[in-house]
Amino acid sequence: MNLAIAGMGWVTPLGCGVDLVWKRLLGAEEAIAEKLPGPFANRPYLVFRVPDSALSALPTSPRLRRVSAISRFAVAAGLEALKTAGLTIHSNNAQQIALIFAISNGGVVYTRRFYSDIVASGAQAASPLLFPETVFNAPASHLAALLGTTGATYTIVGDGAVGLLAMRMAEDVMKNEELNYCLVVAAEEVDWLLCDAYRQWRLLRSAPPVEPFRVPPRGMILSEGAGAILLGRDGSVKLDQTHPGGDYSKRGAAAEALKVILAELASGDTDLIVCSANGTFVDQAEAQAISQLRLDGTIYTVKPALGESVGASGVWQVMVAAQALRTGELPPLLHGPAQMPFGLERASRVGGGRCALVINCGLNQQVAGLRLANRP
Repeated sequence: MNLAIAGMGWVTPLGCGVDLVWKRLLGAEEAIAEKLPGPFANRPYLVFRVPDSALSALPTSPRLRRVSAISRFAVAAGLEALKTAGLTIHSNNAQQIALIFAISNGGVVYTRRFYSDIVASGAQAASPLLFPETVFNAPASHLAALLGTTGATYTIVGDGAVGLLAMRMAEDVMKNEELNYCLVVAAEEVDWLLCDAYRQWRLLRSAPPVEPFRVPPRGMILSEGAGAILLGRDGSVKLDQTHPGGDYSKRGAAAEALKVILAELASGDTDLIVCSANGTFVDQAEAQAISQLRLDGTIYTVKPALGESVGASGVWQVMVAAQALRTGELPPLLHGPAQMPFGLERASRVGGGRCALVINCGLNQQVAGLRLANRP
């Protein structure tokens, strides 16, 4: 399969746009935490949110006025991916573009809000416009309508690994030679219910920073946003190999599940491994798998700067790896230990820029990975 990244779009707590966000990451900037209102006064949650200014360039559309924040994030990212690829959708090519939308918690967020309106004010007060957003594939429907695509459209739901699994699915979808492109979009929105759930699971820390590879782990900070990757037949960074993913039965088995993926994807010229380390047990599992396989390459995670975006995180990792291969630069690893555990190394440049691995260990026992490579 000869697929490559034709375009990308990014909506993050650091702003909107691949060039802008990458510049800020290279400058060691990190998102500013905001207090998230909730029903429990004694349980304040700090999260990384997308600033209103990041969506200021969205087109004027009646549909956008009534859709979820997740859908607006997805539209902004998708439009940028098409723009950077120089692709305009029209009646002649709309059927040749497939769409895969990846999400984790979105429908739960809007189910909670719809139910809260009923409890607070009665059934007649609940907005009928809010109810459709409780369906997990609502954002994909909005996105396809606003972009004008008429090809195959899918929604895939999972944990933090869902973005990488969507990339694997895109590879399968693009076996249809009648398709020229597949747009993979992943999005997430934060909500107090999610924060409370992750706190109950002892995965959330009360305040920044996110400190990757700390022993013992100190927890993560939730964030929101979207990422979009347009896959086509041409591009400077190719999708070299994907892995179908796997799962693990308990936290202690996560490293073994990751080793299976890494053993298949690793090659002798790996310059970079973009991990999903977020300040939880995930960090140690990924570090153990990498060190036990004696893999070379710089280890990096973007979570200290952007937070844990769950559904969007895997696509963000792929975008980081692609940018690093294109530019030969890597943002600094924020808040990491002075001495990396398990013999992992730190660097600010990406070797010869040949190959990068992306792995994700989701918090709900899913693992996935892929390999990107610069075309010679």
